[in-house]
Formats: sequence, C-alpha cells, structure tokens
Amino acid sequence: MDTQQRIKQIVDGSDVVLFMKGTAQFPMCGFSGRAIQILKACNAGEIKTVNVLEDEEVRSGIKEFSNWPTIPQLYVKGEFIGGSDIMMEMYQSGELQQLFAAA
Repeated sequence: MDTQQRIKQIVDGSDVVLFMKGTAQFPMCGFSGRAIQILKACNAGEIKTVNVLEDEEVRSGIKEFSNWPTIPQLYVKGEFIGGSDIMMEMYQSGELQQLFAAA
C-alpha cells in the first residue's frame, strides 16, 4: 500500500484526526500543542493523533495529500479543515465548536 492510501485509511478511520508533531500528551511544537488545546476546548471527543515525526513518509505525504504545506493538519469526518491558524480562527468565530456539535 502506498503512502497516500495509508493516509486516506487513517483519515477515513476516525471522525477526528490530527496529524501533528509529537503526541497529544507531548506535543513537539507550539502549533501542534495549540491545535490539541483548541480541540479539547471544543470538546472534540476522541481525537486520533498521528505523530508525523515517527514516519517520514507520512510527514511528507500528508502535505501532498491535503495540498497544504504545514503540520499540524486537522481532518473531521474525512474532510480537511486546516492547520492551527485556521483552527484558531474557526474556534474564535465559533465555527469549530459548531462543527463538533454537529458531528
């Protein structure tokens, strides 16, 4: 199975998937840490995290998969939402909370 297929399986396998540097317990960059805090503040429920630092293929492949240059990357119900800046904007506007309330 190629990397793009693997990433698609991960994204489709959980309602909320965050590709990040590090883990939810130990984020390895400020943006990943902020993304986890935002998701917790939204009561996002069960969050599947993927530590891209453990898999170089996924780390480079996710950027191609989403056509988005940075990590972290959030997917909800298979749909790409964005990185930590977009998550913060959506959180501040209430849009992200509505997304999880609907899900």
